[in-house]
Amino acid sequence: MPKKIDMRAFLIDKEEHIEQAARAMKAMSHPLRLKILCVLGNQEVSVQGIVDSVGTSQSNISQHVAILRGACCARARPPTGVYYRVGDTRTLTLLGMMREVFCGITD
Repeated sequence: MPKKIDMRAFLIDKEEHIEQAARAMKAMSHPLRLKILCVLGNQEVSVQGIVDSVGTSQSNISQHVAILRGACCARARPPTGVYYRVGDTRTLTLLGMMREVFCGITD
């Protein structure tokens, strides 16, 4: 007989963690923002590099990166803020899981 799995073990148990996860997921839910995070991956990329990879205007990229920064999904290199990187390694983990689930690609 298969062992019964306690689903509570898979749930987020603290309200602050739920709020943080919801903010991050909301920020990543826009296709362009998700694409920006995929471009960043585990490297630092200039705004122009993001523009070139994504194919939209610099002002549009800046608006979307601001949303990602607000949700702690992206960070700028101080003091110039011209280079960006993923702000939290958990975001990279989540991107890897989405890549595996939706694209069938494992690293």
